[in-house]
Formats: sequence, structure tokens, C-alpha cells
Amino acid sequence: MPYEAVIFDFGGVLTTSLDDCARAFARECGLAENAYLHAVAVNPAGRRLYAELERGDITQETWNEGIAGLLGIDGTDLMRRALATLRPEPRIIGVAKAIRAAGLKTAVLSNSMGMTPFNPYEPWRLDESHDVVVLSEKVGMRKPDPEIYRLALDMLGCTGQACIFVDDIEANLQPAQALGITPIHAQDPEATTRRLQALLSLPLNAAFGV
Repeated sequence: MPYEAVIFDFGGVLTTSLDDCARAFARECGLAENAYLHAVAVNPAGRRLYAELERGDITQETWNEGIAGLLGIDGTDLMRRALATLRPEPRIIGVAKAIRAAGLKTAVLSNSMGMTPFNPYEPWRLDESHDVVVLSEKVGMRKPDPEIYRLALDMLGCTGQACIFVDDIEANLQPAQALGITPIHAQDPEATTRRLQALLSLPLNAAFGV
């Protein structure tokens, strides 16, 4: 088996769709369905705030206030409210467990959404479920900075050629691929499972009941 480890993104890979979550939040606030997505992913001020949050340059509270200002809504505990409908993606959670049970390492590499006052990672118990966890705000780097991928490889003790990286954002895959990591663009849990099964030659669909 040529691979030694699989690195998973968190939001939109180990969890249900972040975009669906964002649309649900916008509807709850009485906003246009894509208003929140636009504020955080398109609006230059919102994109800057998110990048600063991911690097740990600002607090979650500062981000809450800034995004709320762009949307014209109350910013109290905004990140918690925005992620209220986010759930574990059971198929990929099962796949990660199966991969680890087969003797390979797994890691989580996530651009942080802040950890206080609301820690979105806590219910997942990532440190118990994976060999390595890299959260951008803790290391002062964020995807797609090449250095954060190198850090993940160093922590795993693996070369790029020995790793697979699964992320739902295509731009985050390109720096990984440049380091020799095999990329998987996660757009559908079943398709992601099939691709991992093919690369790893493991019966992820059948033998592990996922």
C-alpha cells in the first residue's frame, strides 16, 4: 500500500455542507438565502475578517461583530448561531475510522472558525479520533499557505507522496498537490468514499459498513 495517511478537512468534509448551513442561518435571520455566504466569502471586508480569524489575528467576538455589521444583524454569539445546523457527516466519519482501523494514520487540517466563546470542534473530539489535528489559528497559518501543509506532513512523519488530502474547496488542494500529496475534491460523501477506496485498496463501502 503506497499511502500511509489521509488528511481530512473539517467543515464540509467531516461535517455536513457549510454552504447549506450558511443558507439555513440566513433564512433564520430573515435575510436573502445567500446573504451570509456573500458576506463571508465574497465581500472583501468579510473575506478579510475570515482570513484574520483563521490565522488567529482576531478573536471570534471581533469576527462576530464585524460580520454582523456587514449583515445588519445582532452579532451576539454569531458563530454559534451560524453553525447551529452543522452536523457530522456519518459516511466520512465512518471512513476515517475504517482507515485508521486498517493501520493508516488520519489527520484533520482545518482553517479555524475560532474556539471561544464557541468551539465548533469540541463535539467531534478530534484529538481522540485522529493522529494529528492542525487548526490554523493555533499555528498562525491558514490554507492555502503551503507552510501549513508542510507542518501537517511533519507532524504525521510522512512524505507528501505517502498522503491523501480531502477538502471541499478546490483552491486548498493545489498547494497540497504541489507537495506531492494526492488530492481529493470532496463534493459528495459517496464519491469521496469511492475515490478513497480505490486509492487505498480498502473495502470502505462493504467491510466497514459505511
